[in-house]
Amino acid sequence: MATLQSIETRAQKSVPWCAVYTRHQHEKSISEMLETKGFEVFLPLYESTRRWKDRQKILSLPLFPCYVFVRGAHERRLPVLTTPGVHMIISRGERVATVPDEEIEAIRRTVEGPFSVEPHPFLHCGERVRVIRGSLEGVEGILTRKKNLYRLVLSVEMLSQSVAVEIDALDVVPVVKSAMVVPNRDGNRDSNALRRGVFTGN
Repeated sequence: MATLQSIETRAQKSVPWCAVYTRHQHEKSISEMLETKGFEVFLPLYESTRRWKDRQKILSLPLFPCYVFVRGAHERRLPVLTTPGVHMIISRGERVATVPDEEIEAIRRTVEGPFSVEPHPFLHCGERVRVIRGSLEGVEGILTRKKNLYRLVLSVEMLSQSVAVEIDALDVVPVVKSAMVVPNRDGNRDSNALRRGVFTGN
């Protein structure tokens, strides 16, 4: 029998994430204000070393500058939009755009793990891989290489922004899509159709 807590958890997870565009360098304070209003907020951070002539300092910076992820912002727009420093809730046309739970979870597992994470240029193409072992097992992203280090690039499609985490190339495998099965000219099913670029039943 499902407990009240498990029911509430499932109901909460069914509420989508939204991206809120904020004033620059106000992401942390805005996140705190939204949390006091009862919102579940996700602000992924990474550590960056800034050096000056006489000193250096490790700063905790937003992975996605000027963006805060808020669950349920589409249902309670007014409390979000009246928060000082909030410019808008990202929309597509007249509808609030939502971020898939899988993308949020992949970013969360990355920033909470023992990894070196940093912002990365958004990628539209490249070899897509899946992590097969370790704390990121099951996470999918684009495999890239910088010098002698491999990196897994995770993207938030709606924002056209990405982050990169160092990873062992032995811990990932290519994501292979299943071949499409279509009837050939004789009416038989042909599992090689996708590889040959055949997508019709003619």
